[in-house]
Amino acid sequence: MFAVIKTGGKQYKVAKDDIILVERLPGDTGAAVSIDDVLMVSNGKEQTIGAPLVSDASVAATILDQPRGDKIIVFKKNRRKNYRRRAGHRQDLTVLRITDILAGGKKATKAAAKAKTAAPAKAEPVKSKPAKKASVKKPTAKAKVSSGGKMAAKKPADKTSKDKG
Repeated sequence: MFAVIKTGGKQYKVAKDDIILVERLPGDTGAAVSIDDVLMVSNGKEQTIGAPLVSDASVAATILDQPRGDKIIVFKKNRRKNYRRRAGHRQDLTVLRITDILAGGKKATKAAAKAKTAAPAKAEPVKSKPAKKASVKKPTAKAKVSSGGKMAAKKPADKTSKDKG
């Protein structure tokens, strides 16, 4: 059984025990959340498509974490006009575990109710890898120095028969 839900202006296809990353929802870690914006419900044999929402359908979920996304740099520039603007943005996110899909006005099952009351194990926060630093190579070849301490000058090439012509 799966459902298509809408939250934060985006649509997600979810099934039971899926873990999804959505825009920030109010609530603390371990709190139960009910999403009522269900666009479609399918049990494998028959699908119910809403117009625009499926009536009497909801999705129960548990909040696992409330992280922040990676920083996005917004850079605006108009060439030859000396116009440059730089701004950064980090989106607030919520990690959800889908506990139950309720269709046809059904209530949450006892197992889902227990999952709502019991605090789930904390999930690993979503982290990005740090950028690698560029390694600086040291010069290995040394310039030849004459006995006077000055750089040795190149000797002029011998003139051959090619230049006489």
